[in-house]
Order: sequence, then C-alpha cells, then structure tokens
Amino acid sequence: MKQKGVSREKILKELSDRLNKDLTYESGKILGSMCTTPHELAKSVMTMYLEKNLGDPGLFQGAQEIEVEVVRMLGKLLNNPESWGYIVSGGTEANIVAMRIARNIGRTKGKSGTPEVILPESAHISFDKAADLMGLRLIRIGIDHEYRVKVPEVKKAISNKTVAIVGIAGTTALGTVDPVEELSEIATENNLYLHIDAAFGGMVIPFLERLGYKIPKFDFRNKGVCSITIDPHKMGLAPIPAGGILFKNQSYIQENCFEIPYLAGGTYTHPIILGTRSGATAIATWAILKHLGIEGYQKIVKSCMNVTQQLEKGIERIENVELATKPVINIVGITSKNLDICQIDQELRKLKWALGKFTNILRVVIMPHIKTQHIEQFLTDLEQITKKLQENKT
Repeated sequence: MKQKGVSREKILKELSDRLNKDLTYESGKILGSMCTTPHELAKSVMTMYLEKNLGDPGLFQGAQEIEVEVVRMLGKLLNNPESWGYIVSGGTEANIVAMRIARNIGRTKGKSGTPEVILPESAHISFDKAADLMGLRLIRIGIDHEYRVKVPEVKKAISNKTVAIVGIAGTTALGTVDPVEELSEIATENNLYLHIDAAFGGMVIPFLERLGYKIPKFDFRNKGVCSITIDPHKMGLAPIPAGGILFKNQSYIQENCFEIPYLAGGTYTHPIILGTRSGATAIATWAILKHLGIEGYQKIVKSCMNVTQQLEKGIERIENVELATKPVINIVGITSKNLDICQIDQELRKLKWALGKFTNILRVVIMPHIKTQHIEQFLTDLEQITKKLQENKT
C-alpha cells in the first residue's frame, strides 16, 4: 500500500489489464468447473446489498427473514419444506458443519473413542478437511462398476464408533448418485446420522425427475436423511459464495449452536463456521429462485442435458477415448485405455481448454455457459489430439 492513493481510473485500468489473463465462462473453454456466470438478476441484486451481514442478524432482520425463505424454498425442492438451515460459503463448509453435528450427536449417544464416518471413495475432499479439523476417522468404501458406493460394504463397516454415513448425489468426478434409499434404511436400522452431499446434484436432480429421468431418490423423502448439502452458486446460478446446509428439522441445530453475546444486533446463536456472512448472496439467491421458479430451472437443466448428450455421442465416435460411465446428470467422464489422460489434458490446455482431471478421468461439466458450438469445437480438438498422440505412440 502506497502513502498516496491511486485514482479510480488507474485502478480500474490495472485490474482490467491484470485480469485479462483469466479464462472466462463466456469463451466456452471452461469445461471442468461446477460454477458458471451468475444470472444477471442475481448479480444486480447482490451489488445492491453488499453491506448486509447475516453474522449479525439483529441488525439485518429483513435479510435474515429472506435467508429463512431461501432455506424453505430449497427444502421444498428437496421434499421437506420444514427444513432448517443456512446459506454458507459453499459445499465445503456445509459438509464440515454436518460432520461436526454428526460427531456431537454421536457423543450424546455415548459413543467413545475416535469417531468414525463411513463414506464412499468418491466423496469430496471437504470430508478429509472435516476429519483433519475434528479428529474423525474416515472409513472409505469402494464403488461399483457404476461408480456408486457398495452398500453391503457400508453395512459391514458399521462399528460402535460410527457417528455418520455419507452418501453422494452427484459425485465430484462423474456426477453419479449413490443408492440413498438403501443407505437410509441402514442408517435408520442402526440409529445413525445420514448426510447427503448434493452440493452439485441438489440443483439438478429434482428437475431431472420432473423431466422423466430415472434417478434414485436422494433427498428428505428418505427417513434416514438428516442433512443435505446443496449449492445455489453452482447450477442455481447464484453468485459465489452461496452454499447451503439443510437439516431435517430444528432439533439438529438447537443442541449444537455457538452463542455470540457481543453483537450490536443482540445475542445470536448458530451452528455454522463463519461469523460474518454475506447477506447479499442470500438475497441474490432468493431473487433468482423466485425469478426462475421450477419451470425456469427445468428449462436450464433440460438444455444442459441436451448438450451433455451431444458430448456423449461425440465421445463415442472418437477412437482411443471412451466414456468412463454413461452420464447420469450433466457431468461427463472421459477416459482412455490406450493413451495417457495426463498427456491428453496437457494438449487440451495448450488450446486453452480447462477440464477437471482425476487419476484416469477427464471431467466435463456441462454448465449453462457451455453451448453446442463449444462442444463441436472441443470434440474436433480432442479428436485431433488423440490421433496425434496415438501416432506418436506407434
């Protein structure tokens, strides 16, 4: 920081120049992100209410009421309009909060020793963070040929130290959905906390169901489900950061809150991690949920699935690459039996294509900013790259 300030014009010019190196969603080159350009209405609303702080709701009672309405709208989408919860920084915070509450509930049931959480190998890295922060032991369960958790192994892994089971609805790598109905039965039979990470799938699957897609019931219709992570800043088109953590009812929150007595708005209790929280993102989320409604989101998801099918068919036509599995939602995994995935990824990045890379899979997430012309160009480039790599190999 310099002694004398810099003019507004110079600041804006420098920002424009320096951020010019960033990839943009509008280019269609960002194929591996689970985020996208927020809806114009959401962006506009957010800038109007930047000073709102949900960390001190006594000062911003209207903002808090709107957050409650957002949670109820999301809860209704997940078949429990009586849900309780919060708009948080994202899926990572939501999952950590759920694991803290699951651990605490386990303690009240007399569980001792290192608390254990049973989860699929496909679970998000946020659960590793939760384990590191809270001293949890993660019991990782293998996945089947459809990349879903092996339910019989979940049942076998239960011990007197188990405090939670985790299921995924829209896995990070491939978008697959675990058999939550079966996990729910296991959790209910063993009186265990069941958390569903639907950070991505939560704003996709409910609309796919309405479009006639056959997908496992992952939400609060299952008796054993205690909490769900759902991120409006992904397919919900809300601005970052706008994650969501929803609980079946208020009882999960009441015994697991922190009390903050020193706030200007008065004493406040909450179970989440952040203190100061943007009210603007909650308000913007409210606005976009209201504006688009079920029909609007259904139209967006349908469009994304049409592009997903275009990519799926295109991959099937290209030699030396194949689908990791048939897409369940708008996420496509690309793999190869003959070529090195890392090399393919490197060559794609030279052309500014930005995919997600896992051990042996390249991930494409068909977000609303991805159009048919982007996929056509991507498929052309991918085919040329794989031909070249195969020729070099032989």
